[in-house]
Amino acid sequence: MSTIKKETDIGGKVRTVAVVGGGAAGLMAAIRAAENGARVLLFERNDRLGRKLRITGKGRCNVTNCCDRSEFLANVSTNPRFLYAALAAMEPADTMEFFEGLGVPLKTERGRRVFPVSDRADDIADALARRCRELRVSVLRARVSAVLTADGKVTGIRTEQGEYAADAVILCTGGRSYPKTGSDGDGYRMARELGHTITPVRPSLVPLVERGTLCAEMQGLSLRNIGFRVADRTNGKTVYDDFGELLFTHFGLSGPVALSASAHLSEITPDRYEAQIDLKPALNVEKLNARLLSDFGKYANRDFANALGDLLPQKMIAPMVRLSGVDPHKKVHSVTREERERLIGLFKCFRVPLGGLRPIEEAIVTRGGVSVKEVDPGTMASRLVAGLWFAGEILDVDAYTGGFNLQIAFSTATLAGVHAAAGAEKSFLHPKGS
Repeated sequence: MSTIKKETDIGGKVRTVAVVGGGAAGLMAAIRAAENGARVLLFERNDRLGRKLRITGKGRCNVTNCCDRSEFLANVSTNPRFLYAALAAMEPADTMEFFEGLGVPLKTERGRRVFPVSDRADDIADALARRCRELRVSVLRARVSAVLTADGKVTGIRTEQGEYAADAVILCTGGRSYPKTGSDGDGYRMARELGHTITPVRPSLVPLVERGTLCAEMQGLSLRNIGFRVADRTNGKTVYDDFGELLFTHFGLSGPVALSASAHLSEITPDRYEAQIDLKPALNVEKLNARLLSDFGKYANRDFANALGDLLPQKMIAPMVRLSGVDPHKKVHSVTREERERLIGLFKCFRVPLGGLRPIEEAIVTRGGVSVKEVDPGTMASRLVAGLWFAGEILDVDAYTGGFNLQIAFSTATLAGVHAAAGAEKSFLHPKGS
């Protein structure tokens, strides 16, 4: 076995905190631990810190959501109560103040989504990395394979290069989404080896797969300001209802409303769920009928298929005409009232049968992870192993799209970093299952 590497000249007073994972949670945990007097070792397998962070929000980085605590928790889909203390430690306003203090100006857009003014995710990741350097956090390019323990207490970590002693370890390894950035589920294995329960892992905030080829016909078409709902066909209930932007792809539906909807779909089977799109939410049936009559009057002598360009994007016309059942070559002045009403029905409820979700590798976040029943919500400390903390996506906590998941990473990492530096975990330990 390799010789454990120990720090010299720390006088037995300074705690060594090992942070595993250099993403959003890991960088923040390292910063908070170092700010609170710990010697911090940050382990990252990639050649660049914050690799996943740099591609979030299509490279723009939706840092947080500028809302109050109650609204924030309403957007957390899994275990929101677990986050009360974390949000108290670092809420959205604190996050905004933190990054602006690091020289990154922010702006708030529709839906209170917060982005860097530059629209560059690199600015957020670089600011965190720069702060780590200022605090003399030691960054080690190595893959951690195990957390070392003795007598139920953390003693260090094992890497490909050897073993490192540590008084505390914070696991910030992420989930299983975007594995090419390093989030391949390794943290789940290490947590399980230490006795922790891993709740079932599946994709969340992931595109929806259609059952059929309707979306493929409209591949690349983006719709703004549409109404979007998902209905459970087994009971007729609406499981998700939203307004926003949608993208048709070769496999189905993507875009903000589709991604958020995925977080509400459980036990998805080919015939269970159906997406229903309101193409004209600003127009009720009566007003839409008046608009159609106006357009039909203007294009009375055209073929039906050539009279819808004022109301529909080009890629959507052929599918809409086919679904309406109206002969595409029928002259507009011959379209019957019944045919017009069927068309209105399609405008107000364009149906897309759903067959499943895209793979977890394409998900923005992972649902599932380390059971929060085994983690103290006031410190993020393990209830099973002294000296072990968790932060970020490795925990069984996730939220909808809009900056909420990054805020969860920053908030849980703040608690973990502060308490790991102080060693404030002992009073919370208890045997598993008690």
